[in-house]
Amino acid sequence: MKRFFSNEDLKKLIVPLIIDQFLQAFVGLADSIMVASVGEAAVSGVSLIDTVMVLIINIFTALATGGAVIAGQFIGKQKEAEACKATNQLLLFTVKASVVVMALGYLGRNVILHGIFGKIDADVMYNCNIYLLIVFASIPMIAVYNAGAAIFRSMGNSTIAMITSLIMNAVNLGGNAVLIYGCHRGIEGVAIPTLVSRCVAAAIILVLLNNQSRQIHIFHPFSFHTDWNLLKKILYIGIPNGLENSMFQLGKILVLSLVTSFGTASIAANAVSNNIAMFAVLPGMSIGFAMLTVSAQCVGAGDFEQVKYYTKKLMKLTYLCLILMNILVVLLLPFIIKVYGLSAEASEYARRILIYHSCCVVTIWPLSFSLANTLRAAADVKYTMILAIVSMWTFRIGFSYILGSYLKWGVFGIWVAMTIDWLFRSICFTIRYLGGKWKHASLV
Repeated sequence: MKRFFSNEDLKKLIVPLIIDQFLQAFVGLADSIMVASVGEAAVSGVSLIDTVMVLIINIFTALATGGAVIAGQFIGKQKEAEACKATNQLLLFTVKASVVVMALGYLGRNVILHGIFGKIDADVMYNCNIYLLIVFASIPMIAVYNAGAAIFRSMGNSTIAMITSLIMNAVNLGGNAVLIYGCHRGIEGVAIPTLVSRCVAAAIILVLLNNQSRQIHIFHPFSFHTDWNLLKKILYIGIPNGLENSMFQLGKILVLSLVTSFGTASIAANAVSNNIAMFAVLPGMSIGFAMLTVSAQCVGAGDFEQVKYYTKKLMKLTYLCLILMNILVVLLLPFIIKVYGLSAEASEYARRILIYHSCCVVTIWPLSFSLANTLRAAADVKYTMILAIVSMWTFRIGFSYILGSYLKWGVFGIWVAMTIDWLFRSICFTIRYLGGKWKHASLV
């Protein structure tokens, strides 16, 4: 049997993805370390607003995933013109929707700052407000970049996304260094480079997609006509996937008011833990993107045996990479926490959280997140959406209050509740995959 992807093909797809994800996580870590020089209030302010930004970005990443899955299935069926049409519809809808979300974000600024976050210290609130005003302007740019990067991955070309990410993050990091250390700016020294770097990334990805010789490209002239048939297929995957991803992030936001009630040390420890935790799951996230690309093309070709073959192969690789990464994280943990310059109380919270987190990542995380990408690639998205909603409200939020507040576990209880959510999802996704119902959900 001829395989769709050789080991060399998988290497070319996965390695740039890992580098790309590492760059994004590294810049997030560097941002937090740089802003830490301004004080714990600044770290907390950036963390709170970034939680909202991640929710918004997850929505558009899910939309991009919908476009990438449809484009990948069309490639599997060798219908490249249809894949290009799907790309055009994805970009058109992304621009419109992201502008609307940005406007709603500004109009609802007070609700975000006072309604969601609750009562927080005045200096933390000040930093939240400044950071929000600047960073929310980047929503359309990061949405367009994510859409374009997803399309390149659907072609099996993750190198383009990696190079663009490298440029974006270099601009971001360089701008931070200049504004924070050179110009002695505070919270705006992190926010302004974020905005500029995302503008640069969006411009680059659009220019590259404009190349008519690529397998998938933007048609000339660009059509502003909405193809409802194609858009419905994209949204069929994008909306449930967006709700699923949003439920995960919404869970974080809803328990933030609980975290803030534990005090500034807990907020800072939670912020630092979130940044470092990104590195702990980084290889799994990267291979998950590859699994989406590979499975979508196999599904489009109607070859489900190869879907199962690559799922097994990539899941094994995910476990291996996560074990190695988390050993490294735990070994470097004392040094990393020291770099942040946190108080003794916040440092102890972060250490305890991250050791526990790494243990859970190498056991249940892949089944909870990576395996689900095979279901998404086959357009079996309603199941994953319903599961995410039930699991988030029952375990992530419910147990956060039980463990964190009622049992007095504090911020550590919030993280334990999150992993209970992972465990439930991993059991359900495994049952669904082994049952095989996902094989009948392809849209093209």
